[in-house]
Amino acid sequence: MATDTRETIIVERSDDGVVTVTMNRPHRKNAADSVMWDELLAVFREIDASSTDRVLVLTGANGDFCSGADVSAMGDRADDAVDDEPPKHQLMAMRNITDICLTLNRLAKPTIARVQGVAVGAGMNMALSCDLVVTDETARFSEIFARRGLSIDFGGSFLLPRRVGLHKAKELALLAEIIDAKEAEAIGLVNRVVPSSELDAFVADWAGRLAAGPPIALAMTKRLLNNSMNVTLEEALDDEGLSQTVNFSTGDTAEAVLAFIQKRTPKFTGR
Repeated sequence: MATDTRETIIVERSDDGVVTVTMNRPHRKNAADSVMWDELLAVFREIDASSTDRVLVLTGANGDFCSGADVSAMGDRADDAVDDEPPKHQLMAMRNITDICLTLNRLAKPTIARVQGVAVGAGMNMALSCDLVVTDETARFSEIFARRGLSIDFGGSFLLPRRVGLHKAKELALLAEIIDAKEAEAIGLVNRVVPSSELDAFVADWAGRLAAGPPIALAMTKRLLNNSMNVTLEEALDDEGLSQTVNFSTGDTAEAVLAFIQKRTPKFTGR
């Protein structure tokens, strides 16, 4: 296990290709300041470009996932000034959030949000940006923006209705109520709720299984599913055909067939 401790995040890479990124501002329940946003964007790009990173697990330190953007720093942006230049306009800061959200959603590798404690505002939508969401019983979710005089962001207007339906999404976003893990599971917001004592083992099992899978085929499947609500059936079938054509040209598909014949577990390389 290789560990890279940065100012606001911890990056751990295992030998099997699982990268765990831990948001590490526990004194603020891992609320994201400008430094964390920059570090998250950088590490997501690193993972996407890596040939050895297979799976991303995104989590938070000290029993919380992420309490959203650090609103305590939003009223004073003087720290953003560099070499006597004026501080960035809020629109520029939001463009940075856009880059982070798109990079996470487009990551060509499976992603798992491991959620404990609070996941609210941008923190909730960061979890929803992952392919799979696993929580323990302590998890609490809220589209808390309205309580702060803000509208929904970090992709929530796109992601939330696709998870829970339009009317339930409006209820969660307009009322900004906090829901517990049990309700989140019942409405389809998360994939699994497991006991706290089993959370690490459960996430490790899913991450290990994904890391051992065929990288190109998984990337293709993820892309097809992400695009599924934006295309017609005919377009989806065309995209599936192109994806399968790519898969059949890889060594991984040949390895899968050979392993099946030889009655052994395939070893996928992503080539």
